[in-house]
Parts: sequence; structure tokens; C-alpha cells
Amino acid sequence: MDIQQQITKLRDELNEHNYNYYVLDQPTVSDYDFDMKLKELQTLEDAHPEFADAFSPTQRVGGAITKNFETVVHDYRMYSLDNSYSKEDLLDWETRVKKMIDGEVQYVCELKYDGASISLTYENGTLLKAITRGDGVQGDDVTANIKTIRSVPLRLKGDYPPRFDIRGEIVLPFEGFMKMNEERIEMGEEPYRNPRNTASGSLKLQDSAEVARRPLECLLYNITGNNLNLSTQFESLEKARAWGFKVPDAATLANSTSEVLEFIDYWNVHRHDLPYETDGVVVKVNDLHQQEELGYTSKSPRWAIAYKFKAEQVSTLLNEITYQVGRTGAITPVANLEPVELAGTTVKRASLHNADQIEKLDIREGDTVFVEKGGEIIPKIIAVDLSKRPADSQPTHYIKHCPECGTELVRTEGEAQHYCPNYNGCQPQIIGRIQHFISRKAMDIEGLGGETVALLVKENLISDYSDLYTLKKEEVINLERMAEKSTDNLINGIEVSKKVPFERVLFALGIRFVGETVARKLATHYKSIDKLALATTMDLVTVDEIGTRIAESVVAFFKSEENQNMIDRLKNHGVQLEISAEKLANQTNKLDGSTFVVSGVFESVSRDELKKMITDNGGKVSSSISKKTSYVIAGNNMGPSKRTKAEQLEIPIITEYDFKTLLS
Repeated sequence: MDIQQQITKLRDELNEHNYNYYVLDQPTVSDYDFDMKLKELQTLEDAHPEFADAFSPTQRVGGAITKNFETVVHDYRMYSLDNSYSKEDLLDWETRVKKMIDGEVQYVCELKYDGASISLTYENGTLLKAITRGDGVQGDDVTANIKTIRSVPLRLKGDYPPRFDIRGEIVLPFEGFMKMNEERIEMGEEPYRNPRNTASGSLKLQDSAEVARRPLECLLYNITGNNLNLSTQFESLEKARAWGFKVPDAATLANSTSEVLEFIDYWNVHRHDLPYETDGVVVKVNDLHQQEELGYTSKSPRWAIAYKFKAEQVSTLLNEITYQVGRTGAITPVANLEPVELAGTTVKRASLHNADQIEKLDIREGDTVFVEKGGEIIPKIIAVDLSKRPADSQPTHYIKHCPECGTELVRTEGEAQHYCPNYNGCQPQIIGRIQHFISRKAMDIEGLGGETVALLVKENLISDYSDLYTLKKEEVINLERMAEKSTDNLINGIEVSKKVPFERVLFALGIRFVGETVARKLATHYKSIDKLALATTMDLVTVDEIGTRIAESVVAFFKSEENQNMIDRLKNHGVQLEISAEKLANQTNKLDGSTFVVSGVFESVSRDELKKMITDNGGKVSSSISKKTSYVIAGNNMGPSKRTKAEQLEIPIITEYDFKTLLS
């Protein structure tokens, strides 16, 4: 087999695996095997650029930079849908339909996913362009970003038409949204507000590699074009599935409004079991000829209507607006509410996000506000009940100075949040950075908790995390709630932390945007703090998973004289600021791209040693099994529920000895 044939064979295999995994949710190979084949293909393509193909699976990782998104006119207009909120609205719509149509009318009921609308154009079976909805007449060309979404086929299979548009929704599953927010909180950033806005914002990111890192999915539901040889909406969904698109399988046929309402009632309850955000049901006339006969109003198709689920919503009193200072200096306004029950929880506070949000809703202290679960996850204020606004109400003026240190706030162009720039003098920032430094995933200092850190700062015993290593027993023992044993534990815990490996120390430093994974990547690449401190932005962006924003933040951190001095003090105290020679000898990238779940009791190694072997060789360790798990390493007394889930997902279950063989 010649080189071109090898490349073609690998591309075909990888495209099929992508389809099985991201469209059918039925993976046929492990993540590890997939990644090995992808690397093999990438190596061959790099060595033979004459066989380059813009639709190769290797192009899914992104890398194209789009400074300005070109505005493109849609081949076929993207209409919006009329909304209904009651049975009466649906009956009125059905009456209007039947007045215009002779004979029986059948309907298709589909779930309405809440994401960012997209129109994909295919020509001769390949993706030609991807355009956002825009104003319905024209939108932005986001093709480079859409190509990175694995559930969007780059090439189709089967008997597809020569050219057509297919419309759908770019969504962010709840699991991925929560993980992204955990990482942002870990890096001291404000969490994203909801999956829909995050998905929408992802489409306009300039760096397609950043889009590739987000777990977006594309759910398709409508084919548009000429000479499509289709007769019904339900048939078009089945055809789209056969061509390789991810089409939700919840869609069903209904012969009457009562059957439509049964579908709505079912999903109004069971939508909470879905991995995506849904806000209603779309009801369409099934027959495409009848759709053509019904036509459109100036804004919407007459043959379709959206039934919107009612969001759980309550009203309560906004007692006070306060402002929190995060460890990065970010200011977050908080609504302190009269406690109220919402979706099974008691809500006392809600984030107001930033000054723009307060101004947009004209939120004031003393207002009665409507609160709902934004994206059914985070409580948010959606409106003010103006009829209950007190006569002496005053507009909210966003604070101009830090509520803690009085420093004038700054707001960088293009950012929504205000920041306190007093990095080394604002107490909540100092306390927050030290609390992050001692946290479990960072230095994990036994005997030292968040409250004690705050006390040490307030008593002027420490002003940054390097000062922890100068603490003396006689200074600490006199603090409130500190007995001799707890003081000894604290001092010993600080001493033991000097052995914490470099990648965790780097994470502990609290560099903005540098989370646990990024810290590990940087530590593995640069080996020492000294080499990392000399890296330029250009150097840093060449490292796997490091984008411009992270690179600029790292450079800014080491440019600070105060930070340089703090690093020097940590060195002098014996903190690990380089990878040990022993660890360097044991590190490889053999498991790069593979995710492992470790369960049970092992004979030849401990669980922690096993996890360390995984991460030392480039792999990831997860606590829960999902379709993205590459292997489960099973010891004695493995949890039965984990074994059952692994078997259901057909994830390889291996022993500790199998794992060692895999490494060697």
C-alpha cells in the first residue's frame, strides 16, 4: 500500500469512528486507539503535504484565526418561529392550518433545543460553508469554527442531493458546561452564565483551536433546497441521519393536537433527563407539499409553531446589592434576596454579573424581582416588577472604588467586569490567592484552612504565600482557636508541602487562566520555573493547549517584580520549582489523549501510584466513567455500578498488569 492509500485508509477509518462516537454515541474503539491513529495520520500528512485535504479528520483541532467574520446572505432565508404558551394557542394555530389545507394533516413533534442557530451548506457531499442565523437574511461565516465540532460531518455518506442547506442548533451539553465552569472558577474567573450563551459566544471566537476544545455539539432538524426528492419532514429527518448528521431521535409523528399535547406533557417532565438545554417543543406540518401551500408570513412559517415550556420562576424582594472581590481582583455584584423556594432549593442570593446587566434591567435595592434558574442551573434575576417599585426608589450606581481597599476600579476594553488593580494591597485578593495556594489540588497543606489563612493575613503574619514558610510556632499558637497540636500540624504541613511536585506548585501560584491541566502542560514542557519565566508569548502559544490569552497572562505574571521576588523566596525556602531528575526520567507522552478511571484495590501498586503513572505518561485520570473514558483499570472489589456502566459503554476493563504492559 503506497503513502496516499495509507492516508486515505486512515482518514476513512477516523471519519467512521468520529461518526460512531459523536453522532451515534456508539464508540467502536477506545479513545487511546483513536488518538494513536490520528497521530499516525498527522505524521503522514506532515511528511507528505502534497496529499493535504481540508476535510481530513486532523483539521478538527482547529488553528485557523479569523479576525473579521464575513457577512454572507443566506441562500434560503432563516425564519423565526411563532411561540405558543398554552393549549389554546396550539388549537388556534391548528384551526388556521386546517382552514388553508384540504384533507388530513399530520404533525411532527420535535424538541426545541436552546442553543445557537446555524445553517450548513453542503455541495457534492462536502461542507461548503456554515453561517450563523444573523437577522435571518444574512449571517456571519463561521465555517472554520464549525469544522472543529465533531458531530458536524465534513463529508456525507449515502444518496444526498447535489446541494442543500441543513439547519440546526449548536448546543453545549450540561456536563461540558459544568466542567468549563469548574475550570473557570478554579482559575479565579467568573463562571459562564448559561449553556446557550456560551455556545453562541463560542461560534465567534477568533481562534478555532479554542472552539475545538469546547465540547459543542450540532443537532440538525431542517433541510432546505431545490430538487431534494423528499416528501415529508419526518422522512427528511431520517434521510439526514442516514447522510451522517446528528438528528435527535425524540421526534415523533402525531395525528391530532391531543397527541401533540401528550408529547409536550411527557417532555415537560422528562426534559430534565436530557443532556442538553431544552426550552420547548416545535410542532410542524409533516407533509412538505402542505408546508409549501401554507407558506410564510413576513416573519415566520405558517406550517410550524413553538410551544415554550414555562420556566420555574418566583418573585421576591431584593434587599441589598453587595460587591465581592475575587482573588484575581474581579468585582462581582450580588443580589441579596429575601429567601425564596425555587426548583426545590432555597435561593438567597443571585449574581448580577456586571454593571451592564444591572443597567440593562434597571435593578435597584428594594425592588421586587423575578428569579428563575438560568439554564436551569444558576439562579438569575430576569426582570423587575415595576408595579411594586417604591416611590422613593433610586437608580443603582455601580461602585467606582473597591469595597475592600478603596482603590479606584478599572475596566479593560472588551471585558464586562470591573477589577481592583491593587494586586498586592487588597486583602480579599491576598487571602484568596493564599487560600488557592494551600487548596487540596495545589499545595494541599494539612492543618491550614481558609479561615486560618484569613486570620493570619488580618494579624499581619503573612502578606503572600511565600510568607507561610517563615511562620514560627510561637506566632501561630497565640491565634484564636489554635492549640498546641493544631499549631504543630500547621507548621508540619507547611514543611511537608516543600515536597509537592513542580506542576502542582505552578498551579498553586494562581496565575490567571492557568488551571490544573494547563499547569501540568507548562511544567512538562518547560521543566522549571526559570525557563518558564523567560518564555515569550510567541514561545508559549506553541505549547499544546496554550492559547494567546493564557500566554499573555503567564508573561504578565513573571514580568511583575513583586512576583519575581516571591518566586525567589519560595526557592530559598526549598519549594519544588523544577521537575526532579527522577521524574524527568520517568515521564513520557505514551498515554497522551487517553482518560483512565481507577477502581478497586490493587496488588502491586497503590491507587495513588497508579494515578501518578498515568499522569506521568501524559494520560488523564477521571473519577467517573463516561463515553470518553479510554480504559477502566480494575482492582479487587471494583464497584459493581462502575463495572456495569463500563460494560454498557463497551469501555475496556483492564488489570494493573495489563496497564503496565500497555506502558511498556
